[in-house]
Amino acid sequence: MDPLYTAAATATHGREGRAVSSDGKLDLELGVPTEMGGNGQGTNPEQLFAAGYAACFASALGVVGRRAKIDLGDAAVTAEVGIGKEGEGFGLAVTLRVELPDALDPAQGRELLEQAHQVCPYSNATRGNIPVELVVE
Repeated sequence: MDPLYTAAATATHGREGRAVSSDGKLDLELGVPTEMGGNGQGTNPEQLFAAGYAACFASALGVVGRRAKIDLGDAAVTAEVGIGKEGEGFGLAVTLRVELPDALDPAQGRELLEQAHQVCPYSNATRGNIPVELVVE
């Protein structure tokens, strides 16, 4: 692969530190969620992954919509990223909840979701590694 763009970010002190992008546009305090024993202050890696996956999948959906000459401008993607114990370590699971325009035929909407799942770089990176469920809302 010949990258079109490369993002770089540095995290210090793990889940209770700070994450900063190389261009300074991202500068976040990190914190452990209360559900995992933290104080809940700051964002966490799962939220960052969810935001990135939701944005990327929405873009992929736009690509397949344009190819099919279907306006998906009102579509919204919510990514839910769960973390839990898996063997000796931890694992992730993702649910992508997609709201499509009401005028879109449900079968056609589902087909567009499946196509976007093939186009999206996050989907390609996670395929075969973690479970990803696609849900039409």
